[in-house]
Amino acid sequence: MPWVNQEMCAGCGTCVEECPVGALALQENAKSFVDEETCIRCGTCHDICPEDAVRHDSERIPQEITANIEKTRQLLRHFDTPAEQTAFIGRMIRYFNKQRKVAEGTIERLKCIEEDPVNKIDSVMETTPSP
Repeated sequence: MPWVNQEMCAGCGTCVEECPVGALALQENAKSFVDEETCIRCGTCHDICPEDAVRHDSERIPQEITANIEKTRQLLRHFDTPAEQTAFIGRMIRYFNKQRKVAEGTIERLKCIEEDPVNKIDSVMETTPSP
């Protein structure tokens, strides 16, 4: 998901004008912002930004990891004993393992349709197991 580095954005509006689905807008501070729900991940904004302010989401991996650890730290406060805390950490590990499995399974299926997405997407959907 693209995002806008607010410190780098000059507020020129080029990305807003060129976005094919209107997923970018100028905020009150005259800086661009990406609406994640509307964005179709076409890369246009990233390619045309004269300030290189539209960034790739992979740059945010360290911040997202830190946010996950901080959220875990906050939730950990609800457990009093070492046994409860250890059990909770185990549940968080299982939760993130599940997230990884979902991502890996999605990537695996997307790779199967990469060369012919329009014709193969339905067959991949049909092989998706029910929960």
